[in-house]
Amino acid sequence: MALELIVPKVGESITEVQIVQWLFPEGAQVERDQNIAVLETDKATVELPSPVAGVLSKILVEKGQIAKVGAVIGYVEEGAKGTAAPSAGAQSAGAPNTVAQPAPQSEAPKSQGNLQGTPAKSITVMPAAAKLLAEKGLQASDVTATGPGNRLLKEDVLGHSPAAKGNVPSMVSNPIPAGSRSEETVPMSMLRKKVAERLVQAQQTAALLTTFNEIDMTEAMELRKRHQDAFVKKYGVKLGFMSFFVKAAVEALKAIPQINAEIRGESIIYKHYYDIGVAVGGGKGLVVPVIRNAESLGFAQIENTIADFGKRAQANTIKLEELQGGTFTISNGGVFGSLLSTPIVNPPQSGVLGLHAIQDRPVAREGQVVIRPMMYVALTYDHRIVDGREAVTFLKRIKETLEDPARILLEV
Repeated sequence: MALELIVPKVGESITEVQIVQWLFPEGAQVERDQNIAVLETDKATVELPSPVAGVLSKILVEKGQIAKVGAVIGYVEEGAKGTAAPSAGAQSAGAPNTVAQPAPQSEAPKSQGNLQGTPAKSITVMPAAAKLLAEKGLQASDVTATGPGNRLLKEDVLGHSPAAKGNVPSMVSNPIPAGSRSEETVPMSMLRKKVAERLVQAQQTAALLTTFNEIDMTEAMELRKRHQDAFVKKYGVKLGFMSFFVKAAVEALKAIPQINAEIRGESIIYKHYYDIGVAVGGGKGLVVPVIRNAESLGFAQIENTIADFGKRAQANTIKLEELQGGTFTISNGGVFGSLLSTPIVNPPQSGVLGLHAIQDRPVAREGQVVIRPMMYVALTYDHRIVDGREAVTFLKRIKETLEDPARILLEV
């Protein structure tokens, strides 16, 4: 009996998904509750399990295509026996193809009769080489493999010319220099589509403006270094700078409530809770999971939450609800080496704080030039709701708190 594979409901506002990957090919044996497909929404990645044990008998929607929630994307034949095929993930991960290539034959004397056939020698075609072969309309046997273990490399295909085998004279008087000029068309993921949509929306609907400041990180770095070992021993997680900035942001948002508010119709909604989104890099790109009620959390709770987000972002297992409803966002481009940038507000939020790389720079202190670890910070805000004075004051509050971290504990 064939059972339908149906796209499940993955959120109230989600109406369609993209098929990221089929984990098994048609005809493969699958077990009950075994994940057989990876689906992506504009917010998160989910896996589709098999409802029964049997055979994946039919795939209706191919990888990269879009399917509506509730649509049938394939069938599983219950109780049937199929091949124990490797998963599609393993097949698409760059596994080389192996083909037979005739081994070179030495020239025989003319007096010798018919030559005995020489056993074919196995050639391993690497993925990049296979792609180029297809583009150039060549067979693996047309090109000489130079890689170890008789592997056919990308460089072998790039360096191949008709004259390379059989001493065929080249008819090209001005050969094109060797080099790849290939192109690849890849469907845009739903996550990337949603990111693009929201960024364009922010640019078109909000009056965005960015203000900058710089922070002397000396005190925060010394405090972190002084207590790092004890912090790790007690809580099992390293004390990072992000927890300092989350705590500082909460205090600054309390002082400047407009930045924690949003415009809804013709009203301003002031939020008296602080859900801080923290941008982290994931397997499918940048995601912004939310630390709920950050005002009630300590340093260790914040660090543990961020560490958990980072691990699950790489594995694409962050839940949809964890990405929704932030009141303010912090984006740390400094971990990638960014020195200065203008982050874009995530609607309907009214502000985003951008952190950047810490660099030793000369600064003036009490009439003397000294070297200090400095960080540029940027606040992009919606000028419809936040005035320049409030934005500058907010960023100054962040600066004062990080340059004197005891203010966080004393709440001054």
